[in-house]
Amino acid sequence: MTNRNRSREMYEQACRLLPGGVNSPVRAFQAVGGNPLFIERGQGARVYDVDGNAYIDYVCSWGPLILGHAHPAVTAGLAGAIAGGTSFGAPTERELVLAGLITDALPSVEKIRFVNSGTEATMSAARLARAFTGRQKIIKFAGCYHGHADSFLVQAGSGALTLGVPSSPGVPPGLSSLTIVLPYNDLDSVREALQQWGSEIAAVIVEPVAANMGVVLPGPGFLDGLRQLTREAGCLLIFDEVITGFRLGFGGAQGYYGITPDLTCLGKIIGGGLPVGAYGGRTEIMKLVAPDGPVYQAGTLSGNPVAMEAGIITLNLLKQPGIYQQLEERGEHLGQGLAKAAREAGIDTTLNRVGSLMSLFFCSESVTDLDSALKSNQEQFARYFNLMLNEGIYLAPSQFEALFVSLAHTREDLDQTIKVAGRAFLQMREN
Repeated sequence: MTNRNRSREMYEQACRLLPGGVNSPVRAFQAVGGNPLFIERGQGARVYDVDGNAYIDYVCSWGPLILGHAHPAVTAGLAGAIAGGTSFGAPTERELVLAGLITDALPSVEKIRFVNSGTEATMSAARLARAFTGRQKIIKFAGCYHGHADSFLVQAGSGALTLGVPSSPGVPPGLSSLTIVLPYNDLDSVREALQQWGSEIAAVIVEPVAANMGVVLPGPGFLDGLRQLTREAGCLLIFDEVITGFRLGFGGAQGYYGITPDLTCLGKIIGGGLPVGAYGGRTEIMKLVAPDGPVYQAGTLSGNPVAMEAGIITLNLLKQPGIYQQLEERGEHLGQGLAKAAREAGIDTTLNRVGSLMSLFFCSESVTDLDSALKSNQEQFARYFNLMLNEGIYLAPSQFEALFVSLAHTREDLDQTIKVAGRAFLQMREN
């Protein structure tokens, strides 16, 4: 067993100072047992905990570190930016450069507003959609996570086609009732909802590839169908690309699948992993945002020069030829290796993957929505997670999170991960 005494001691201290000992719930390891790692530093594809243990990291700060940890170009750029000041609360040239990179990459985004998180981006996009359409209700999909704004902390009620009910204390029932929760990959339910409430629906918001119930890919025609149905209903289609933006390709999921949303939400990858987000879309919609229009949204640190510099460097590196082919090849190698190792050990798994984004579900059935994801054997996943962690492989501590491959992961890293997984699967079968 790897020595993690200092992490355990720090967690005990953290529990006296922080709710649950963490600043974001999934970090607490409650789904897998044990205590969380306290990370001291990261370099390339590895993180190092306070006990000196090294791990091949597939969390990658929950996705944005597509270049790996402490990429030399990013850290050098950050040092230069910080030397000139960390925040001004005033416009800088870096905002223009990064905005230009994003709008060139995503043709659906003609104007963009920088914020400080994915939650701010989705919250602001929903407000803007309501203002643009003059309607109040939002459709979202069960299992898709759009941050912790009140409108999105909603679960389905007793039926598949139902108004939402709060999934967290503190969310007013009146507000959550404006959110309709439908099954992912179910166009018929969207069609029915639009027939019932079409004149009240401001927007449909969706993760084009769901990554918060584990990775769940859109079925054939699902995204195209959403685009067609929303146009017919006169409501907006919002792509939450906080995870998929610049991960699936330089044009995001919308470029990968050839769909043009009305609004797009982006997250930390556009800031090289620093706290940042953005929302953007057609000029006719974005011109409603203050100060051009009446839809208010503001933030002192929005567009801060440090995050902008990291984002500029990251996106310029990602736009180089062959980058996404490298990520596809690495993702394919790892995904096939994990699936084969499980199969040879007699462990039922289902691999969902697109590019460098994947999940290994501990079930034998296809995973296409939240209900099928929930059939995964979470006890098996917890066993797998801990066996991998004890041999230096750091996965997200939940069956319902994604695995991220970065450009820093070498073939040797991937092969080592597959070998460790093979041993883990054999132990699981024997025990």
